[in-house]
Amino acid sequence: MKRLLGLSILLLLAYTGSYAQSILKAGDKAPAFKAPNQNGKIVSLDDYKGHKIILYFYPKNNTPGCTTEACNLRDNSDSLASQGYIILGVSTDSISSHQKFSKQYNLPYDLLADTDATINKAYGVWILKEKNGKTFYGTARKTFVINEAGIIIRIIDAVQVDNHAAQILTE
Repeated sequence: MKRLLGLSILLLLAYTGSYAQSILKAGDKAPAFKAPNQNGKIVSLDDYKGHKIILYFYPKNNTPGCTTEACNLRDNSDSLASQGYIILGVSTDSISSHQKFSKQYNLPYDLLADTDATINKAYGVWILKEKNGKTFYGTARKTFVINEAGIIIRIIDAVQVDNHAAQILTE
């Protein structure tokens, strides 16, 4: 009976879209998205046609690893821009949380508020996590490098938060 219940729950989750995620690879077209940035302005992938994009997903504002990663990208934003990159950060935090985080750390790029995890799911980074014996869904730290034509040219799974810009610039 427990096994049948477990299978039923898995089927229900799959049907409702909790597991309906893309498994993306280099060479795939980047999934379209629209979300508000830290100022409430709606930003879409189409806004950046003709530009190279660093789309980085991170779990939560104001946590040690996420802050280190954001500041590393901030500190290297001129080098990244000189290579033609536009940086976009994505987490499930709210617009107001993004606004405070961006202001506190003087981040010169947009943070997108994916509060319903739609973008996370489209990019396959909405994963089951475990902490202190509890399981929950959350964002996997992952970066997608997208070319001017909207094609994913690189995916960085093993993000080094204190050296992320160098990871991106080293191909």
